[in-house]
Amino acid sequence: MTTVTTPRMVQALSAEHRERLMSLAREVTFPAGTRLFNEGGRADRFWIIRSGTIALDMRVPGYRAPVIERLGFDELVGWSWLFPPHVWQLGAETVSPVCAHEFEAAAVRRMCGRDPAFGRDVGQWVGKILAHRLQAARTRLLDLYAPYGSGGNR
Repeated sequence: MTTVTTPRMVQALSAEHRERLMSLAREVTFPAGTRLFNEGGRADRFWIIRSGTIALDMRVPGYRAPVIERLGFDELVGWSWLFPPHVWQLGAETVSPVCAHEFEAAAVRRMCGRDPAFGRDVGQWVGKILAHRLQAARTRLLDLYAPYGSGGNR
């Protein structure tokens, strides 16, 4: 599994933009084993983890959904809320009890639309995370299902 971490909000957004985003947050908690969302479901919210661990998984026909990546402190959970058709591309489940900031996607998208600089920064942050998650999914699936894994010679 990949050890490279995704861009943290504190690194990606200016102090002003972090403050504006956080003004929309509400604190939530989830016990271990809570399914946050499933692939194909409506992506209407997202989270930034305060404590605990969340596993991202992906459906693979004929197999149990493999864990693609584990997320922890200050990492974004969910990117599908930003891009139409706003449908989850992965699934997510809490591995341990989780405290997080939860955001209503429509409210954040409205804020992005009203302030182009804020929207650009949020879009770049989420875009970098998306690129990282796609690479992590590719690597993990090769490790699990390719004849020689992602590092083998063919």
